[in-house]
Order: sequence, then C-alpha cells, then structure tokens
Amino acid sequence: MTVAYVDPSVMSYTVQAIAGVAIALGVVFGVVWRKIKRGANKALGRDENSGKEVEEEVVRK
Repeated sequence: MTVAYVDPSVMSYTVQAIAGVAIALGVVFGVVWRKIKRGANKALGRDENSGKEVEEEVVRK
C-alpha cells in the first residue's frame, strides 16, 4: 500500500476553496429565500413592515 504525500499548502488551498464555495452558496440561498419570501408576501397581500414601530425623524435646528 502506497501512502501519498499531501503538501500542507495544497490542503490549506483546498480548505479555503471549500469555505469559499460554502459561503457563496449561503449568500445565494439567502438572496433567493428573501426574493421568494417577498414574492409570497406580495401575492398574499401582506405588508412585511406592518408590525414594526417607526420612530419620528429627529431634526436639529
């Protein structure tokens, strides 16, 4: 049985590549989820800001 040598720099690059792909997939999923949620709320006639409190604008003179 032959054991292959894996250079540490190759493993570091591989880990970074896998982490980059995971982060990119998370961002894509988040964007798609928000678009789906916004479309569903619009189709159902819901306002996503209806339950939020809005503070008055502060103006200094």
